Amino acid sequence: MQRSNDDPWPIMLSTRLMSVKSMPVTWTVSALPVPYLEAVQLMEERVEAIRRREAAEQVWLLEHSPLYTAGTSAKEHDLLDARFPVFKSGRGGQYTYHGPGQRVAYVMLDLKQRKPDARAFVRDLEQWLIRTLARFDVKGERRSGRVGIWVALPSGREDKIAAIGVRLRHWVTFHGISINVDPDLSHYSGIVPCGVGAENLGVTSLAALGIRASLTEMDAALKPAFEEIFGPVAAKPTAAG
Repeated sequence: MQRSNDDPWPIMLSTRLMSVKSMPVTWTVSALPVPYLEAVQLMEERVEAIRRREAAEQVWLLEHSPLYTAGTSAKEHDLLDARFPVFKSGRGGQYTYHGPGQRVAYVMLDLKQRKPDARAFVRDLEQWLIRTLARFDVKGERRSGRVGIWVALPSGREDKIAAIGVRLRHWVTFHGISINVDPDLSHYSGIVPCGVGAENLGVTSLAALGIRASLTEMDAALKPAFEEIFGPVAAKPTAAG
């Protein structure tokens, strides 16, 4: 099993984190922006239902209106300008931005029924993002010591295109990932994203890389990439909002 110099993880998946006993994952897409606190409440309820085996696992795709969230490792000085609402979040990580043009995916999976390995779960979320970006001919990469997925530019600069922040409760996951399709990147100026403030590091999006794509097209790429790693989703997606 080999590792690349820039990739802290082996180039392979973690036993696919699939459960042969589990029902297909419910794949839900919200057409309208969802208020953040409402989304958290709905996630909390779903996580408890999954833990009790009363509901299927779920991936929920949505957008938020512009806001910042502070993860459990957030440092106060990394909030530079609270130009948008700021919410404390139970997820891991530091400050991040959510807003229009960014696809958020909240991932609620029962790792107890799959593989109770938080590190492997994060690794597979990374691989999900990498495979999704590859469908747009974008090479997303991991970087040791930096959370999320990065794009190396010809100038030598490296920009973050996707973020990861998760929480586990009784081995059920929630919160998840976000990927920049065409958000207003100037909105990141109010924070030091995920604590990374070096001059050669920043944030980017598909649009900033010259790739025009809609959220619907992003969803169409996310779904098969997810199934390759985590297993099947329900044949008919559900709509919310």
